[in-house]
Amino acid sequence: MSSSLFQERRVYSKRLVWALLLAGLILLADWRFTQLSYARQAVSATLAPVRWVASVPGSVSDWASRSMVSRSALIEENAQLRAQLFVLERRSQQMISLEIENRRLRQLLNATEVLDDRFISAELIGVDPDPFTHHVILNRGTRDNVYVGQPVIDAHGLIGQVIEVDPFTSRVLLIGDANHAVPVQVNRNGVRTTVSGTGDLSELSLMFVPETADIEEGDLLVTSGLGGRFPMGYPVAEVTRVERQPGAQFSEVRARPLAELDRTRHVLLVDTQNNDRGRRGDTQGE
Repeated sequence: MSSSLFQERRVYSKRLVWALLLAGLILLADWRFTQLSYARQAVSATLAPVRWVASVPGSVSDWASRSMVSRSALIEENAQLRAQLFVLERRSQQMISLEIENRRLRQLLNATEVLDDRFISAELIGVDPDPFTHHVILNRGTRDNVYVGQPVIDAHGLIGQVIEVDPFTSRVLLIGDANHAVPVQVNRNGVRTTVSGTGDLSELSLMFVPETADIEEGDLLVTSGLGGRFPMGYPVAEVTRVERQPGAQFSEVRARPLAELDRTRHVLLVDTQNNDRGRRGDTQGE
């Protein structure tokens, strides 16, 4: 048993020695001669497919890991971009809303420059839900010197008048309400009449217009100042239809309100009481 093991060790030792000698000779030949470089290239070319096949699992693993990371990164970046887009869209909508509001305020400011009367600026904060009435709520009350009967206008014309007041808010009856009427006159020739609401905010009716009255489509109707409630000269409506029936005593006349009754937000309350005091003071001073 021991002799066989000893013989196997001698065989292995001889093989190792011959392998070392062969390796030394190959190294020496490679250093001294160039012929082995061609052999090495041939062997390398032969083994290239083997190396490529051996590297496939690692390459696939690297590609898969990169793909997973790239996909998760893309998903996260997509979510961030969507959030940024949402924020930008909200800001854009707010900018549009602010631009429209600023335009309305500039129009309102231009309207006050034309008027000599004193006024109080206000903002609409509520609308009466009753479908048979047209009331709105303003953010001004008795603490702001608002009073019942005070005229209300916007940048385009007369809106209505205050009918109720509490310390912080006031209720306004719109001229389109069926219970509202305004003494007016035709701006072109001074013909006097009365405009009343029809319940439709886009249309007003002229009451008891004689069949021979000089009123035409397109005429501008302004407050006449009669009755002392509304100051003279405020735009109210534009005549849109005049129907004269043969033999009828009165004509049917319709008009379109100039004020934006269904969309206005910023308004002016005309302070006619202080205006009257100021005018009386000016008259006495003269």
